[in-house]
Amino acid sequence: MSTWHGAAPPEVAPPGAAGWMRAVARGIPMALVVFGGLAVLLLVRGPERLLSGHDRPVTSWITVCVCRAVLRIFGIPVQRHGTPAGGGGATVANHVSWLDIFVLNAARPVTFVSKAEVEGWPGIGWLARATGTLFIRRDRREARAQADLFADRLARGERLLVFPEGTSTDGQRVLPFKPTLFEAFFDDRLRHAASVQPVSLRYEAPEGAPAAFYGWWGDMDFGPSLLRALAARRQGRVSVVYHPAVPVDAHPNRKSLAHALETKVREGYAEAI
Repeated sequence: MSTWHGAAPPEVAPPGAAGWMRAVARGIPMALVVFGGLAVLLLVRGPERLLSGHDRPVTSWITVCVCRAVLRIFGIPVQRHGTPAGGGGATVANHVSWLDIFVLNAARPVTFVSKAEVEGWPGIGWLARATGTLFIRRDRREARAQADLFADRLARGERLLVFPEGTSTDGQRVLPFKPTLFEAFFDDRLRHAASVQPVSLRYEAPEGAPAAFYGWWGDMDFGPSLLRALAARRQGRVSVVYHPAVPVDAHPNRKSLAHALETKVREGYAEAI
């Protein structure tokens, strides 16, 4: 699994009694919303599959509502700039935290494209499968198989969401985009039809907290990261910048496309500071 280790995690004091109370006050409603929403999704998915096949006209919006509710429970405001693209296509963003999933899913339905290892992660992998995540191996030798998967999903009108850095970070930088993943978009079925919208994510830490407060990287465990966010007395904020979509056929190859998208994401990241 690709993991970024470029900076030491911030030292954050363990939550005191008040912090644990906040964690419980937020954590219980969050668990009820996430698992209650998942139960509703699984109940609806059966009839939805009979009527709509692979399409998710109802359950995708259940996921959106759950993510919006979770952000409200956390008390993390999201400032959006620009308009998220809809319909078939792809979106790419820099990757900071597990919170990215809630932030990006709260705007409109998206299908996350994730590395294959995540499918086997306890809990998270199961949730990802239930919400329709597309699992792939980031290997250029599998570009043809990925193109088949992408073409099938785009034909259904899905919007694929990809993290081209290949890993999450401390949120204080944008890593170089890996061009391998873009090889599939240069397949003849996609090259002249697909477009990719770059999105910049910028997290602002709570007042007095380390700048990398919301980052999740290296050997950090999910549990302590979740607890730290739940126990925070005050929350920071998230800025999301949606840039105009970039047609794939405006670029000669995957490296050119990856560089153009990375440049846009970096520009938006800098503007959000």
